[in-house]
Amino acid sequence: MARKALLITPDLCIGCRGCQVACKSWNDLPAEETKNNGTHENPPDLTGYTYNRIRFIEKVNEKGEVQWLFVSHRCLHCGEPACVEICPVKALKKDAETGIVYYDKTQCIGCQACQAACPFNIPRYDKNGKISKCHFCIDRVKAGLSPACAKTCPTEAIKYGNREELIKEAKAEGYSVLYGETELGGLGVVYALKASPKEYNLAENPKKPENLIAMGQMLRSLIEKGVALSPSVLKDIGLIKG
Repeated sequence: MARKALLITPDLCIGCRGCQVACKSWNDLPAEETKNNGTHENPPDLTGYTYNRIRFIEKVNEKGEVQWLFVSHRCLHCGEPACVEICPVKALKKDAETGIVYYDKTQCIGCQACQAACPFNIPRYDKNGKISKCHFCIDRVKAGLSPACAKTCPTEAIKYGNREELIKEAKAEGYSVLYGETELGGLGVVYALKASPKEYNLAENPKKPENLIAMGQMLRSLIEKGVALSPSVLKDIGLIKG
């Protein structure tokens, strides 16, 4: 099976948030109480029960006209996933066939090293302190189905398919920037853009922490010695700053 990907084209997104609803529905995730913070964007961030959300970005163009950009915010399924490399108990995994980065909650110890290592600050945690994030609907993909978000999207702002084919298609359609084509070993979620990633609030030049492999080995050694991996321990080894 070829590596799979989602091609996200923000300029095609109408902000309907059908993908958010589909994700909640397929994964049986509960609704969360939120507050009105003066924006149409809701919820305000990813959580242990929200794996995908649409960012509402308001811009003023050169003509002084207000322009909305709707950008999917989720795990990007890195080709070289820092979360997998740092996890001391192998709760995070990368599927060899599809490239999907998924997890096993039963193995997670809630140390949150994966969030600290992630260049995109993506992993979140449920009420039990276990990792939660977009897993690319790996159960659907393995059954020959599209991820729920792509299946639901009415404008094909989210497309699912073989990664190389999606990238080739986006280039043929004239998109000047393909965010994720080469970053971090190539992302499994690629954005087809008409401007710089900064305009879409996407991290520019994302990088994994230095000495990541050594940090992972150190964490595994501490686990073997029975040391609880608290935030202070993560600070001591330099994974958390401040």
